[in-house]
Amino acid sequence: MKHSYYEAHARQRLLGLLDPGSFRELLPPAARATSPHLPLLDTPVAFDDGVVVGAGLLAGRRVFAASQEGGFMGGAVGEVHGAKITGLFERATDCAIDSRPVAVLLLLESGGVRLHEANAGLIAVSEIMRAVLEARASGIAVIALIGSNVGCFGGMGLVASCCDTIVMSEEGRLGMSGPEVIETKHGVEEYDSRDRALVWRTSGGKHRYLCGDASAIVDDDIAAFRQAAIDALDRKRPLTLESLLAEQAMLEKRIERFGTSRDSLDVWRELGVTAPEALPLLDRDAFVEATANARVEI
Repeated sequence: MKHSYYEAHARQRLLGLLDPGSFRELLPPAARATSPHLPLLDTPVAFDDGVVVGAGLLAGRRVFAASQEGGFMGGAVGEVHGAKITGLFERATDCAIDSRPVAVLLLLESGGVRLHEANAGLIAVSEIMRAVLEARASGIAVIALIGSNVGCFGGMGLVASCCDTIVMSEEGRLGMSGPEVIETKHGVEEYDSRDRALVWRTSGGKHRYLCGDASAIVDDDIAAFRQAAIDALDRKRPLTLESLLAEQAMLEKRIERFGTSRDSLDVWRELGVTAPEALPLLDRDAFVEATANARVEI
């Protein structure tokens, strides 16, 4: 029986991902680690500040995990929210080598930085990025999972790009600026945020997978995300100057190749997809088969 990752809340996703009974939460709601800024603006707080962090087992192997809750302020990052994620990474790297987690899982659902505490949120995102890279440099895999309602945008979109592996469902979305932000800046003629087909074929899982941003695409099923995370535990990307330069070169070539494309359909056609307009209608297995030779390699 499938359980939708998209429709689940943060704790449901996390508990379904990890081995049953293994999760131990750090700073749970009982600790009441709430934002110090929101009450000053007469804004409600959440006792976990919109993110669940802790440790557990994945296929019997020790992992740390953070799961953002889009139901609270769109999963936006504030001071405490960001500090919980950063602290989780610092705890992972501070462990003795023989007791370190093999990976940190980031179940991302965020519209970006919390405008109510923008400066603190921006600093928090930069601290998370630093902590992600330090964890990777110490040999800990960092796996981003994206497939929930809000998507992954803004600062957390940058965080996702710092990870070893990104796993997405078709329903997931990943980007720097969200659709409404782009429309506000450049006008509805440039990008209509109400055009759901356009939004999903621009920032959705299928497009990100074809462009090489996502390492794997899975069904909207918690069990499918779990299996993809297990598969990614030992698939680490080296964090060296050479690897970073190679990735930068790949991005430059991608801009050269697709820089004049006006729509993702043009990108898919350039990649060699014979019927790009049919891709949004295909289920996951048919999509992977149809695009087997048409994907930008990471």
